[in-house]
Amino acid sequence: MKNTVTRRSFLAASAASLLPAAGASIMGRNGFPPMLADDAAAATKPREDWKASGILDLSNSPYARLKTVPVAAVTIHDGFWQKRRQTNVGSSIPSMHDELLDHGRMENFLRLEGKSDAPQRGPVFSDSDIYKWLESVGWALQSGDQPQLRSDAETMIRQVVAAQEPSGYLNTYYNGDRRSERMLPATQETGHELYCLGHMLQGAVAWYRATGDPTLLNAGIRFVDNFLLPGYGPAPNQNPIVAGHPEIEMSLIELYRTTRNRRYLDLAGYILHGDSRIPLTPLQITYMFCGVPFTSRMRLEGHAVRAMYACCGATDYYLETGDTEYWKTLNVLWEDLSQHQIYITGGVGARESGEAFGAAYELPNARAYGESCAAIGNMMWNYRMLAASGDAKFTDVIERALYNGINSGMSLDGRTYCYRNPLAFDPTGDSRDRHLTDGRIRNPWYDTTCSPPNLERTFASLPGYFYSTSDEGVYVHLYDNSELNWHLLDGTGLNIVQTTRYPWEGEVQMRVSPARPAEFTLFVRIPAWSARNTVRVNGESIAAPVPGQYLAIHRRWASGDSVELSFDMTPRVLRANPAVTENTGRVAFQRGPIVFCMEGLDQATPPRQRNLAGFSVKASGTITAAYDAALLEGVVVLEHQGSQEEAPPSTSLYFAADTPQPEASPATLKLIPYYSWANREPSEMQVWIPYIRT
Repeated sequence: MKNTVTRRSFLAASAASLLPAAGASIMGRNGFPPMLADDAAAATKPREDWKASGILDLSNSPYARLKTVPVAAVTIHDGFWQKRRQTNVGSSIPSMHDELLDHGRMENFLRLEGKSDAPQRGPVFSDSDIYKWLESVGWALQSGDQPQLRSDAETMIRQVVAAQEPSGYLNTYYNGDRRSERMLPATQETGHELYCLGHMLQGAVAWYRATGDPTLLNAGIRFVDNFLLPGYGPAPNQNPIVAGHPEIEMSLIELYRTTRNRRYLDLAGYILHGDSRIPLTPLQITYMFCGVPFTSRMRLEGHAVRAMYACCGATDYYLETGDTEYWKTLNVLWEDLSQHQIYITGGVGARESGEAFGAAYELPNARAYGESCAAIGNMMWNYRMLAASGDAKFTDVIERALYNGINSGMSLDGRTYCYRNPLAFDPTGDSRDRHLTDGRIRNPWYDTTCSPPNLERTFASLPGYFYSTSDEGVYVHLYDNSELNWHLLDGTGLNIVQTTRYPWEGEVQMRVSPARPAEFTLFVRIPAWSARNTVRVNGESIAAPVPGQYLAIHRRWASGDSVELSFDMTPRVLRANPAVTENTGRVAFQRGPIVFCMEGLDQATPPRQRNLAGFSVKASGTITAAYDAALLEGVVVLEHQGSQEEAPPSTSLYFAADTPQPEASPATLKLIPYYSWANREPSEMQVWIPYIRT
């Protein structure tokens, strides 16, 4: 994976470029993405149609099959996600604002303005905490005015921008004695300067799309135009770049979409390709998931969040350029994800060491890292792959991650968070676990506080994930009580209203109302987990839909047309690939999109052994599902027959194989949704449960 291109080869890559023909590679003859010359850059300013952009602005992306709709175009009504989103804006985002202030994150900016004498606090990436919080407010404001949040955000933005230097540089960590370390190769590898800039740009874009206020966005543009572009890039008179922690790539491309300044796209392409003037060790190349050509990657490895963000940036690059080598690589990596690396919860990242992917099929349960940010990165990447292809397999991953590995990251009251999300847990476990406090895995604050505002921005932007448009019509990706008010690509106004109790029940009613009768295709997703499905249009059944695909319903639609979907909510008992050795002899339960787990405190007889050892479940038999409105803010509970063993006769670590097995008594096992665990007193938890074959 060594990059052997010489410095001289960069010079030839500085000529102006045009978008390639469909299916072509954009690499120059020396193997590097072309860069626009400085004098080819137009004046940079954001486009004025800020209200029309979605989470990603794909309106002019030539290789995006699906186009996004604005967050403001979708209203989520009372139901599963509305409760979560109300908690987000009413509890999570406000309390995180206070936590950020209490832990000095804004003092870092005020110090640079001469308004505070407090020392710098927090890790090198602390500025990004502020930017992600601002992004969460930006998306939240698209769903309705929040006067206090808006006021707090405006104050923060003024203080952030006031700290910017005339050169455009803005980073509170690399000042004073650290000023000489700015953008040195070693700093880029670990110092998160570009990571912080990337989150600044994403926060600025979200704020601009919510309010039309370009203050923070203009500050980000000044950083890129006045500091980054003149001094850093592939030319011999420029300094090299390595992302260190991928994030800058997708943010530069979103800045390109927002301004149409092609230099931002080209700079992202250069960073994705890597620069051999910064020599990296094989360990760095693996861990950082950057620094060498993205198209040389053959598997997911290293730091899971870095890898997911790199894949996001690379997919964004494909959506703008159509580079076939990128698309080929992205699909190779996705196959590795789906076949070898993803947890049943949609989480990724098996190892605490390096917060990293493991080997193929290395998916431990209690030791699972499953960082909340990594699950979010997984969802973000699959959303981009969906936009490029329209393939429902990507939406299935989005749904799996969203309902389980992401949703578990925030407590039900919205004030504490899981940094990691294991699939088995013992509150009396390793006291060295830095994520545990008094046996609790959820905490209100982490000094590495990337996950809380990341979760907040995800829930705030969630309406933007529900629908897409295309040349053929409109796609319905996710199901909940919601209303779309937008238009088809030809400008025809369109209203779609969903009524459902999803994910607890499998019936979804839709009312489809174009502004005028119009012929187009409604694509409804049939989840891969649903074995038996029915679809009716205006009361008439249509051809049997295929699980794991979008069902294309093409007709002339008129106001008030109805579509009724019925999905199979039969609980499923799942086994893992035999190569996942930790799950040998174990099963997991899923109903609809929800993965279930057992907590010790729900069982009729308390656990007699640590780690829920001794509990087993029958691999066959009847599973009962019942909604309990009084439990965990309302959840479906599964019950299934199994057994519980007495404590083992020997306390020895090892004993003879012919030692009689402990007596087992029948037991009814009770399971709750995985996302809702650890919301009461500390208790043992497991997703994968030993099963009895008979």
